[in-house]
Amino acid sequence: MSFKKNDVPTAGEAVARIAYLSSDVVISVQPSMAVDSDFSSHLHALAAARAESVVAHSRGAVPEVRSVRHNADPLLSVFEPIRSGRLVSVTTSSSILLQSVPHLYKLAQYPVVIHVSLEPPGYPNYANITSIRQTGFTFIQSDSVTEAQDLALTAHALAIRSGKGVIHFFDHESCAYDEPIPYEDADAVRRILNLAHVRSFHASKIGGSGLYVNDGRIATVSGNELPPRREPGSLSALAGPRSGQVNGSSKVISTETSSRESSRRDSSADSRPTISSATSIESVITRPVTSEDISKLVSDVWADLKALTGRSYSPFEYSGPIQAESALFVFGSDAGMFGAAIDKASPSDVYAGSGIITVRLYRPWLGSELLDAIPKSVKRIAVAEQIRKKTTRWGPVLLDLLSSLRTAPSAGASPVIVGYQLGYISHATVAQALRGIFQNLGSETPMQNLEVGTAEGAPILSEEYRLEQPKVESAYMKILHQLFGDRLHLANALAKDDAGIPSNVSSSPEYGFGSLMARMERRKAFVGEVQEAAKSRDFSTDIPRDWLTRWVMSADDPKKANDVAKEAVLRLGVDGSALASRLLSAKSLFFRESSWLIGSDAWAYDLGNSGVHHVVASGLNVNMLIIDSQPYSERTAADASRRKKDIGLYAMNFGNVYVASVAVYSSYTQVLQAMIEADQFEGPSVVVAYLPYNKEDDSPLTVLQETKVAVDLGYWPLYRWNPRNEERGELNFALDSERIKNELQEFLKRDNHLSQLTRRHPEFSANLSKSYGSEVRTLQKRKAKDAYNKLLEGLYGAPLTVLFASDNGNAESVAKRLGNRAKARGLKSMVLAMDEYPLEDLPTEENVVMITATAGQGEFPQNGRGFWETVKTSTDLDLSSVNYAVFALGDSHYWPRKEDKLYYNKPGKDLDARAAFLNGKRLTDIGLGDDQDPDAYQTGYAEWEPKLWKALGVDKVEGLPEEPPPITNEDIKIESNYLRGTIAEGLLDSTTGAISAADQQLTKFHGTYMQDDRDLRDERKAEGLEPAYSFMIRCRLPGGVATPLQWLQMDRISSSYGNETMKLTTRQTFQFHGVIKGKLRPAMRAINQSLMTTIAACGDVNRNVMCSSLPEKSRFHGEVHAASKRISDHLLPSTTAYHEIWLKDDDDKKTQVAGDAIVDHEPLYGPTYLPRKFKITIAVPPHNDTDVYAHDVGLIAIKGADGHLEGFNVLAGGGMGVTHNNKKTYPRTGSMMGYISAEKVHLACEKIMLVQRDHGDRKNRKHARLKYTIDDMGVAVFNTKVEERLGESFEPARPFKFDSNIDTFGWQKDENGSNHFTCFIENGRVEDTADFPMRTGLREIAKVHKGEFRLTGNQHLILSGVSDEHLPAMKDMMKKYKLDNVRFSGLRLSSSACVAFPTCGLAMAESERYLPELISKLESTLEENGLGQDSIVMRMTGCPNGCARPWLAEVGFVGKAYGAYNMYLGGGYHGQRLNKLYRSSIQEAEILEIMKPLLKRYALERADGERFGDFVIRIGTIKPTTEGRTFHDDVSESVGLNSAILTVALQVAEEESDEA
Repeated sequence: MSFKKNDVPTAGEAVARIAYLSSDVVISVQPSMAVDSDFSSHLHALAAARAESVVAHSRGAVPEVRSVRHNADPLLSVFEPIRSGRLVSVTTSSSILLQSVPHLYKLAQYPVVIHVSLEPPGYPNYANITSIRQTGFTFIQSDSVTEAQDLALTAHALAIRSGKGVIHFFDHESCAYDEPIPYEDADAVRRILNLAHVRSFHASKIGGSGLYVNDGRIATVSGNELPPRREPGSLSALAGPRSGQVNGSSKVISTETSSRESSRRDSSADSRPTISSATSIESVITRPVTSEDISKLVSDVWADLKALTGRSYSPFEYSGPIQAESALFVFGSDAGMFGAAIDKASPSDVYAGSGIITVRLYRPWLGSELLDAIPKSVKRIAVAEQIRKKTTRWGPVLLDLLSSLRTAPSAGASPVIVGYQLGYISHATVAQALRGIFQNLGSETPMQNLEVGTAEGAPILSEEYRLEQPKVESAYMKILHQLFGDRLHLANALAKDDAGIPSNVSSSPEYGFGSLMARMERRKAFVGEVQEAAKSRDFSTDIPRDWLTRWVMSADDPKKANDVAKEAVLRLGVDGSALASRLLSAKSLFFRESSWLIGSDAWAYDLGNSGVHHVVASGLNVNMLIIDSQPYSERTAADASRRKKDIGLYAMNFGNVYVASVAVYSSYTQVLQAMIEADQFEGPSVVVAYLPYNKEDDSPLTVLQETKVAVDLGYWPLYRWNPRNEERGELNFALDSERIKNELQEFLKRDNHLSQLTRRHPEFSANLSKSYGSEVRTLQKRKAKDAYNKLLEGLYGAPLTVLFASDNGNAESVAKRLGNRAKARGLKSMVLAMDEYPLEDLPTEENVVMITATAGQGEFPQNGRGFWETVKTSTDLDLSSVNYAVFALGDSHYWPRKEDKLYYNKPGKDLDARAAFLNGKRLTDIGLGDDQDPDAYQTGYAEWEPKLWKALGVDKVEGLPEEPPPITNEDIKIESNYLRGTIAEGLLDSTTGAISAADQQLTKFHGTYMQDDRDLRDERKAEGLEPAYSFMIRCRLPGGVATPLQWLQMDRISSSYGNETMKLTTRQTFQFHGVIKGKLRPAMRAINQSLMTTIAACGDVNRNVMCSSLPEKSRFHGEVHAASKRISDHLLPSTTAYHEIWLKDDDDKKTQVAGDAIVDHEPLYGPTYLPRKFKITIAVPPHNDTDVYAHDVGLIAIKGADGHLEGFNVLAGGGMGVTHNNKKTYPRTGSMMGYISAEKVHLACEKIMLVQRDHGDRKNRKHARLKYTIDDMGVAVFNTKVEERLGESFEPARPFKFDSNIDTFGWQKDENGSNHFTCFIENGRVEDTADFPMRTGLREIAKVHKGEFRLTGNQHLILSGVSDEHLPAMKDMMKKYKLDNVRFSGLRLSSSACVAFPTCGLAMAESERYLPELISKLESTLEENGLGQDSIVMRMTGCPNGCARPWLAEVGFVGKAYGAYNMYLGGGYHGQRLNKLYRSSIQEAEILEIMKPLLKRYALERADGERFGDFVIRIGTIKPTTEGRTFHDDVSESVGLNSAILTVALQVAEEESDEA
């Protein structure tokens, strides 16, 4: 069916549009956040378009659309807005109605409209309506798209005029074939709603706080006279201030009166208006709303509607001959189908000439209106009710009809009424159904309650209605299955086979608990049966009796019972007796199950109603897994009335329940431990599990970030509570995270468990309770400002407040330097970060200078965002007495597209404009620092600062002191006393998780970096906490070879001291993250005890020496690996500081001489070590799996004629680090120096390093790498200097050939007959997940493996040296843990990514956590074009420092800002050629738009054997990079899809990154 742009094709859209226009708030109830309801997509489209509401408080106001999952007690969201005077509507399916009955009785007394799409589609169950008919709501039904539009509007007008809740219901599917209708007329909507009534309600503040207990509210109407009573009807109690004919006022009736009124609601018999005793003084003018009032109001609304549209409506509709003797009352879907069939009937049809009756106003039931609608000639009425599983003999509509006819004035005999249960009827069967109905109706003794149609409904449509488990929640389900296997029994699992039970019922906790109780009783009886059978002589032999006796004795022990059960079942199977067959018919009962109920956080809103209370109070051995999905970031946006109960705390108060709080994205190990303990606990167990998501298909990255914040700040504490532990002398409470929330803290204090915990674990004492959040931040700001004021009290001169917002330190440095210069000129200067400044003081300042950098897409740096948001939105900030100036730092070429030019220095420009708008007085024009200027931002700053001093009147000051030069890394090294600094003292400082800035530089030499978790920065800042500081530790592991014992020790270190993961780095070693300062020294010791070290794994020294993994040539690998170890040892720093700081006990101090100085000596490095980092790698042709061209020294192993290592070709000057947009920085491949023998290779490496030591640039760290030293000298000159030190010349390079630089996955056999398996470890992250228990599997393998673990330079792992004897067992273990799976796309197998977020301080964008997602979005294209198994090298880094060596990839992505990357093409497949910039600052959509057609073209046009990097050069997509210095030349002219390219990016320090 085609329709015009402004046509409405469905009832759902028609209703959604009316609800949106007629509401201040729309509660959109959805089956899941990833699946739209019949209404939600239309509501969200209107909201996105900023469509205005007809009833808005102010012009341009847009209704708020709140999406709520159907199982999250959605009607709770109505109370807060409706009580605050906002008109609320709800759009929902009928599935929520029964579970919401407690709310409906209360909401019926508010002017809320609930639009209900009946379910299941195609054959809905009207019992969901009839079951709630006595809640006090007005009920209106529509049957077509036009009616849906008109009656939805009627519902809103009626609610507003009466103050009474209205439920408007319809069958979405029955309107599916209606012709589209035009959009509603907004002016008509406005007139029908009557804005005078709307404004009256808006002015009201109803109040109230209870959610479940009746608050006594009754709707009343005001007027001197009662309206004419048209029909005896029921009293419906509702309230709401109104004006006009029925002028409602808000009244609270006493609880006693309220109960009486509730009991009378909706009676079909005469119910005269009752005056509340609480309003007896005003009884003349105020009374509760009655059905007569509703009748008059709805008549008025429909009269207005008819005048505007010409369409008329009445409470009951009759269609058919006026003289008809028989009629069909249809209460179900598609009454029009019956009417059409009757219209087409031939005279001979038994139903010819009959009438059809339908109801529009179902409640209140207006009997007099029904009598008026039915022709007097009608003698028989068939009542067809579409109500499944009726619980009474007579249907509710039939009873209503009988009541109306019996209480009618007597005018002859009442019609005969016959009830029918209406099943599913199609157009093909409607005539048959009508014949059955009317033949029975016409008989002398008609049968009641005949079923007409198919009771089961349409099978296909019913299947569509099945609930589905959200994808993201499958993580916990998978863990349960992994742990308990066949023992697992999920009592309320979705898609469970429960004949005749709807999925939304069988998945409920009540149903699950009931089925579990029945199952337990059945097993208990079965144990008795087996006990009797064990005494019986009815078996063929005595063997079954013996096994049954053993089983009975262990029936309640899960392990023993299940072990014995297998044997018992086996013996019964061969016995053949009748008794054995009877027992085997229930053989599943032999096994002791692990029984679980699965629930959601919806259970937490009403613990009694949800069934939680029944489970924990039962004392039965039932396990509950309750998944809480509310994201931490949305906690404050949640309705104030929707306060969830703490299920864990509630259960703990029972005293006999095991309770655990877990989060799979925080600690997988703790989840396993909690589930195992819950299963072993005899009694109820509750495991509350955190899995925050907005949509069910949210990415794992989003869930991870939300989880980390919630756990870190104590919103979701990880703990385990076992009340039986006391019996074993152990603590009941185990805290597995560092923070708990206040409520839990109070519980522990009360039971004295907190004091026990802190005595045993004093490190938790300072972190147990959640911080005071914003109050703490306010206090901190005030203290900082007051401290500055105190310092300035004794100074003279004008005050100057300098505020900065800085990302990488440049803006902060400028601000501090400005502050010092101001003091030298006699000003009282104060320097603070913007977010550290108490903004309420800003209007009182005299002179303010604001200095800000530019982050991301024109965003404020992190420590200025709060300041800016307040300044931007404040309406009462007056800066008329403030003199101000702004200096901004940015890069005019960072976002090269024309449309992105506005991002250049945007924060500073916005701040300058806003300060002027707030009446501030500009001291001088804004200064703009541009990284494109010759001296970067200093150029603009040098012009701006003198103008500032002149404006302040201090430009003529003489005798200014000379400024000390800034402290450099070289200063830090030379003053460090051979890398000691104050590291030891800093480790002892427990007031902070950080160490000093100078020590942060020095600890790199010791193999560790200080970091903070960037996922947590904002939230911790908001809570008044310092960043989540922790340390990354990198091991020194020459050649990447570890023993199984070392693997186990590394695994233990990651659990005991780190974040439960290990990283296999691109430098072929182990890396640990999340090590807090207090655990840093123990972790270092543990590494040392495993015969490894971390010294010189980072810093300005020679780092870990890499070596090809070479699984197929073990003997040759051994020789090459020995050379790598020899080089590593030879170039190791000699300082004893490492041993002194990390390894010695407190009572084993090194002897000191000459005061406090410790005598040390560095024969190779000297006191200042190297200018920058220095990297060496070895590759063995034909495998360049270590990227030999990318390092300071690259060694290519040359095999002699005898098959042994002969020597090495030596490359020098490779390096990856670049600074975005600085053409003076570039990646470089190594230059060939020549050949050296294996015996002298360590000396050649030394001499190259020494030339770099003495000639490298120590003034500019961006120019300090060996690659720049060689380019500055020239290759020939550099070569000569090395040979002079070496005492001999390099021989000519020997021939070699590389085939690839990726790993070879799967099993390989070497020349000695040993087997080697290369595992795919995506981006090197070794961790356990619900889908892939990788870490557990590798740990178990390490316990039995006899060979080696080899780490590869591509971040993968080789299980090396497996004998043929152990091969089958090893294959079985690998299969068990999915480690044998290398069936991935060639692109994925050839990919690599650095760590980036959240730990790397230099990351600008995601890398490790994002690249797998990007590849997934390309893999369908690869498969479609036959490239699924083709290797294409793709690499990604979060910044330009190049840890994953992206500049050598065929496709490289380098982070520019969060979600934005530079794209590079044309790298050599063998790692021999640099790529080149193809697009700048593009996001995912553009990446896919570029890659998909390019991949398709590659599949169609490539030459035989041609690699992707070569292909894009051949077809002219990109030009080749011939050497590092031409990296920035000949770049593409189109950077965006239609824009000219400009070189790119942010000026950041080319310092150490997370994996460099």
